[in-house]
Amino acid sequence: MNAFYKTAETLRQGAMTLPGKYYTDPNILNLEIENIFAKSWLCCGRCDEISNPGQYKLVTIYKESIILLRDENNMLQAFHNVCRHRGTRLCTKPGGNLSKSIQCGYHGWTYDLQGNLIGAPNMGAVADFDMSDYPLNKVQLEEWEGFIFINLADAPIQFESEFAPIMNRFSEWGIPELMLIESKSCSINCNWKLIIQNFSECYHCPIIHPQLADITPYTGGRNDLVSGAFLGGYMEMKEETISESGHLCGPPIGNLSPENLKRVYYYAYFPNMLLSLHPDYVMVHTVWSETVDKCRIECSWFFADEVNKNDKFHPESAINFWDNTNRQDWDICEKSYLGIQSRKYKPGPYSGQESLLAAYDEHYLSMLNKD
Repeated sequence: MNAFYKTAETLRQGAMTLPGKYYTDPNILNLEIENIFAKSWLCCGRCDEISNPGQYKLVTIYKESIILLRDENNMLQAFHNVCRHRGTRLCTKPGGNLSKSIQCGYHGWTYDLQGNLIGAPNMGAVADFDMSDYPLNKVQLEEWEGFIFINLADAPIQFESEFAPIMNRFSEWGIPELMLIESKSCSINCNWKLIIQNFSECYHCPIIHPQLADITPYTGGRNDLVSGAFLGGYMEMKEETISESGHLCGPPIGNLSPENLKRVYYYAYFPNMLLSLHPDYVMVHTVWSETVDKCRIECSWFFADEVNKNDKFHPESAINFWDNTNRQDWDICEKSYLGIQSRKYKPGPYSGQESLLAAYDEHYLSMLNKD
């Protein structure tokens, strides 16, 4: 078990907020695309979103379109959505069901669900043409706790190495067995990093989220992961769970210890996953940068399957609480972004309650400037 530290205990003294260019400069965004989003493991949703052979969904990462699908052997696959003939985009709908193949709508090149080229009309006249030389470009894919992660790099960092700090950290919650109850998507007019940074501190909670601060006192954070790609820890709760009623919205999930029944855990995985573990549900945000000044957030809530079978449970009490809290966060992030664009904005000092932000900035800069 990792040691937990008070949030203020891990603050790097003298730590300051990032200069404005890291939030507003399109050239910085281009560097982020190449050195972060094209080289990191990105959370792309749940495995059970693509549960049947032939089912697929598209994931967009700037100009890259990725096909996630389940093949005839029930294996998840990921491919660049690019025909190997003349580059035409193969799938255009955001999701759906394929038969047993993917056919290009331009010249009819056809691929099986493992990405192999199985049909190329009128290519017989081309000397030495071999269909095995033209499979779809594969994208590295891994599964963790029921979630799909992809990496666009040709030689990505080993998944097991990257996820070593949390590989089996959350088995107590039984996350893969949980059911999706609700999902919401929202576009926010701010730089994507402000969303991650806002999630990683509760210094703002008494002002922005007084109801949340009543349930989890904002100075009570204890963190065990305080550097690197994973940052976070827990907060003690004064109620049974975080919800409008303060009562559990479903049965306790997994096989939680007595102490974890009284805590909420928050972890940010760089660059795009925010994980919140409650006694009765798990909430997950994925954050997608769209432009330097706009991002998209997808928030999902997962409960035990019994919630669907018994009307004594009220998951909407948690969903509504967090939907309201999220909207408060999005609003203040947009206002923060407006101020950061001012010529008078200068980096300010982080407080003791923002130690994880200083750690986040350090990891972000190391990845941004990595060769």
